[in-house]
Amino acid sequence: MANPLMKEEVFKEALTEDSNDLMTLEGAINKSLILVGILILTAIGVWSHADMFIPYLLPIVLIAFILALIIIFFKKSSPFLTPIYAVLEGLAIGVISAFYERELPGIVIQAVSLTFGVFLIMLFLYKSKLIKVTENFKTGVIASTGAIALIYIISIVGSLTGWFNVPMIHESGMVGILFSLFVVSIASLNLVLDFDNIETGVEMRAPKYMEWYTSFGLLITLVWLYLEILKLLSKSRK
Repeated sequence: MANPLMKEEVFKEALTEDSNDLMTLEGAINKSLILVGILILTAIGVWSHADMFIPYLLPIVLIAFILALIIIFFKKSSPFLTPIYAVLEGLAIGVISAFYERELPGIVIQAVSLTFGVFLIMLFLYKSKLIKVTENFKTGVIASTGAIALIYIISIVGSLTGWFNVPMIHESGMVGILFSLFVVSIASLNLVLDFDNIETGVEMRAPKYMEWYTSFGLLITLVWLYLEILKLLSKSRK
């Protein structure tokens, strides 16, 4: 969801390793484009076969989650595992998007357009220094992201056990729409953290494999942002 997984300590840890091949901004951009391209092509590939993949959606998500944990704890594996992770995310996104599109025609192209629009806006705000990544900014974004994650975890546990439901946040009323707007805002601000993390890695002369690791973090945020925009559009159209 968010990328506290790319704190400065991560780069300091990587710097303790001998490496003559260093991370570059161009390399990180290229890796990000590769991962996003893999995800999009995979999603398009399963789009017309979504029904066939429905029984495998939960296993795909679980495998992707496990793979993400492996990448986080074994960063040197990122050049090999992040493309596989992008494929799994593409499978899940393709299935989910197809079913949203069946219910609400046109919603997917709107969500994709808004996701890339938000990405470009946040990149402009970051590069122009209109948003400055201070320690207080990082703390606020990470804390807000953690709070959202906690709400989602509580909601999932309550739904699976049948003990309770978190009221209104998943509904199409005003509270649900405002909650989705808040989540989309926080996901957007996480993009700024991703941009800063990539630049930090380059400045600290991190090893080459960190290009894949930071691109992995950016991919997580983009997927999260896209799904939250889908939810927001769905709520606003019902």
